[in-house]
Amino acid sequence: MSKKKPGNSTGTIALNKKARHEYHIEEQLEAGLQLLGWEVKSLRAGKAQITEAHVMFRGGEAFLFNAQITPLTAASTHVIADPTRTRKLLLHAKEIARLMGKVDQVGHTCVPLALYWKGNKVKCEIALVKGKKMFDKRATEKERDWNRQKQRIMRDGAASG
Repeated sequence: MSKKKPGNSTGTIALNKKARHEYHIEEQLEAGLQLLGWEVKSLRAGKAQITEAHVMFRGGEAFLFNAQITPLTAASTHVIADPTRTRKLLLHAKEIARLMGKVDQVGHTCVPLALYWKGNKVKCEIALVKGKKMFDKRATEKERDWNRQKQRIMRDGAASG
């Protein structure tokens, strides 16, 4: 019987929490990711960061820019590893065309929200987003604080009653 490998049990490799704060998320898609062997080993070790990453479209293809995958010293000895290299996103042509059309609209952009395992494949959750204004960010934060306070009141009320 094989032993279960240590690591993330949820399958999530990296999250982009900053994107949820900075943007209004309008649409989410799942895309495959074209990776090299050393990158997959680094992802298994959880050495990825996508907070500064974004999606660009060129020649009818989608690419992930600025995603940081730190190479493992043991896994990438025979290759020159570039941690921030451009990685191709695997999407259907119709999906790419639709996203390109929406990104061309003023104020829209495409950012990665998460990297995660689906079976033995790495998937990237990308989102079509629109930038938030400063007052939107304050309103979101105020709502989050109020929800937290409500939970506290409910918890304390149930404990004392």
